[in-house]
Formats: sequence, structure tokens, C-alpha cells
Amino acid sequence: MKQLLLLFIFFSMVSLVDASQLSRTKPMLPLQVGAESIIPLWDLADTVLQQNLEKVLYKNHTWQQMIQKKKMTVGIVDLTDPSKVHFASVNGDEMMYAASLPKLAILLTAFYCFENKIIKQTPGVMKDLALMIRKSDNQAASRMIERVTMERIQKVLTMECFGFYDEAHGGGLWVGKKYARSGKRMPEPMKGLSHAATASQVCRFYYLLAMGKLISRERSREMLGILVNPGIDHKFVKTLRKISPDSTLFRKSGTWKTWHSDSVLVWGSGWRRYIAVALIDDPQGEMILRQLIPEIEKTLKLAAKKSKSTSIALGNFPQEERGSGGGAPIMTHDFF
Repeated sequence: MKQLLLLFIFFSMVSLVDASQLSRTKPMLPLQVGAESIIPLWDLADTVLQQNLEKVLYKNHTWQQMIQKKKMTVGIVDLTDPSKVHFASVNGDEMMYAASLPKLAILLTAFYCFENKIIKQTPGVMKDLALMIRKSDNQAASRMIERVTMERIQKVLTMECFGFYDEAHGGGLWVGKKYARSGKRMPEPMKGLSHAATASQVCRFYYLLAMGKLISRERSREMLGILVNPGIDHKFVKTLRKISPDSTLFRKSGTWKTWHSDSVLVWGSGWRRYIAVALIDDPQGEMILRQLIPEIEKTLKLAAKKSKSTSIALGNFPQEERGSGGGAPIMTHDFF
């Protein structure tokens, strides 16, 4: 009885702060869009956005060399007008070691298991998911892998309804080892990587979340509630909190040795509604990611100036969940 009471209190509090944080966005995330509006990301590639992204990246000689050596991969999704989404990438289908970034796959698998009643959605499990995403806690991630199993993670990633690991698109997200020194290793088949990602597939992950199409709208909303309010202030987030402190950030990053990766869904005002993903193999990767996000924003701002859709009226979207804003961070001191 006590456990049931604690569970009720936990989800009641999560629901309240989740709504408060997400209601800062107008329109609300995840978006309420018809199935006909959900076009595969691969089909949303935009020539102009692609040219602008390449121009911004290639003007930096060091970045140009890294791109040519396939040590840098970048993907962006312009969500300014959800009915006219635009996608661009450089080395987008190049799979790289991604450290903690593929913990997104563990998050998805956990919610797949909740939905299919394979494991229970308890306060302890939810605490581990929050620690795994916001703090990138490796012990919490390993506990989650034990709960859902590595085999099931890989099954979910390759399911047709998700397709987050697809050899036709260079591979993608993969978790083939616990986040620990020892343990069974089940690497992905293309490059033999234990923790892998491509920029394109991570862009797809956030795109489907934003559209409310990962498992269901409510499950997408719950996952966004865990990704919001990052607990580590570095890479993309370090810069974004300076240049756009009022934007809501949904984020997962990864770092190991020379491998640095970051991914973020930025939801602010005007044109500042986008997804950015980058994976870098370089000792200076953390600093490169800080420098990269303003250049990505230049690309998106330029696209907004040239697009008639930038004046889109918020009234075109459902607003019934709009709140007063100014909410507290989700699941912080009360839970860990």
C-alpha cells in the first residue's frame, strides 16, 4: 500500500512539473499533428538548407578537414513550421562511436517495455532514467540495461516501426555493452561498435518525439519530460544557455576519450525551433561543439529570413494545454 502511495505521489509531481516546463513552448510539445503530416525525415532533405549548412561548416578549414576524414558528422532539422519541416546533414549516415548518446535507445526501450507491460514503471526505474539522461549516470544506465536486456534494446532499434538501426542508412543507434568496464559485448554488425549513432538517426529520434510519434503521444511526452532541463552544462548547452536562455532544451550528449557528441531539441521563439546533432572524433571536440551551435543557428536564421513560413501564426496549433510558464525543473532535488 505504501509503495502504491509513493508511486501515485511521484507521478503526480512529475505530471505537474512536466506540464509547467513544457507549457513554456507555444505550441505545446509534443505537437498535435495528423498522421499525414509525419513525413519520413529522409524525404525532408532541403537543398537550400543543405547548401547553407555546408557553407557554414566548410568555411572553417579545420572542420572541413575533419568532415573529409569522416571525423565530424552534423545533422539539423528546422521545425519552425511543423507542416514544412526541413532536414540537412553532413556525413549524416556516417556511424561513429557515440559514448553516452545511445542512452536514448535505452530510454526508448524502457518506455516500449512500460507500454507493453514487460517491466513496471516504478519510481526507482524513473529515477534511474532521469539520472541516465540528465546526469549521464553510467551505473543507472547499466541497471536499466539489466532491466530491459540488451537483446530487447537491439530488437526495438531494428523494429520496422522504429528503424533506428538500419544498414540501408549507415546503421544508427546501437547499445551493445553495459556502461561498465566489464560485461558481455554485443557490437553492431557494420563497424563492430558497442555504443554507436549517426546524426541522421538521432535527428529522427527527436523529430518523432516532437511530433508525438514515438510509441504514442503520451509516451513521447513522458520521454520529453526526462530529456528536458539538461543536468550537465557543457557542449551545445553551455553555449545555448548564454545565447538563448529562454529556450527550452531537450538534450543527450556523450563523451569518451576523443569522441564527443551532442544532440538537442531547442524550442524557443520565432525561428529558434530546431534539432541539432553532431558527433566528433577530436581531442578538442567539446570546444568544437560549443563553437558549432552558433554556426548552426546562423544557417537556420538565414533559412528563416528566406522562408514565408516564418510568420506562422501560433493559433494554427492546438493551445489547450498552454500554461502560465515559468515552471520548475523536472525531478531535481525531490528525487535525487
